[in-house]
Amino acid sequence: MADQLRIPAEIRTEFGKGAARRTRRDGKIPAVLYGHGSEPAHLSLPGHELMLALKNPNALLTIGLPDGEQLALAKAIQRDPIKGFLEHVDLLLVRRGEKVTVEVPVRLVGEAAPETLVNQDLTTLTVEAEATRIPDELEVSIEGLNVGDHIAAHAVSLPSGATLVTDPDHLVVSISAAPTAEALEAEMAEAEAEAGVEREAPEVEVAAAPEAEESAENGE
Repeated sequence: MADQLRIPAEIRTEFGKGAARRTRRDGKIPAVLYGHGSEPAHLSLPGHELMLALKNPNALLTIGLPDGEQLALAKAIQRDPIKGFLEHVDLLLVRRGEKVTVEVPVRLVGEAAPETLVNQDLTTLTVEAEATRIPDELEVSIEGLNVGDHIAAHAVSLPSGATLVTDPDHLVVSISAAPTAEALEAEMAEAEAEAGVEREAPEVEVAAAPEAEESAENGE
């Protein structure tokens, strides 16, 4: 189930890009907390603690405010497009026992049959679960699956209390035949032909006849 982590928060009184940059220079991340009809609260959160907490995107956060604590989930996370550090986080207020809709990662376990290719069509499933009981991931076994086998969303086992929101007939994983070396070579040649790339003929070293080698050694 999702971790529950406490993050101390400070109320922000300055807004705009300049204020956000100053907040980040201080090692903190601008955030907004909203939900349940309450006025949005503009916060600054400790950057290191928040980064660790958000390694699990469905982590349940206990936000420590001056007037008490609130449970929240990260609804939207903005990162620097180049360096990847946190820039801003939207937090959604939740209550114990309340159900929320989240994306849960799918993890494949086991090995399919030899000479097969595993095609994972969905890397996450959308489920509805209690805010305090969100699964970290959903395991899907592909052990021994053969060519033509597949697993749809409705066949994935969910924890108690969770319900599937994704289309139940949507394929999660399917098994096809692994391509042969000849097929891969033909596909590569076709792609190179379309791109106008000409392959160089392999260099062939021709061994000299014994008589020629002997003449060269005698200086003839």
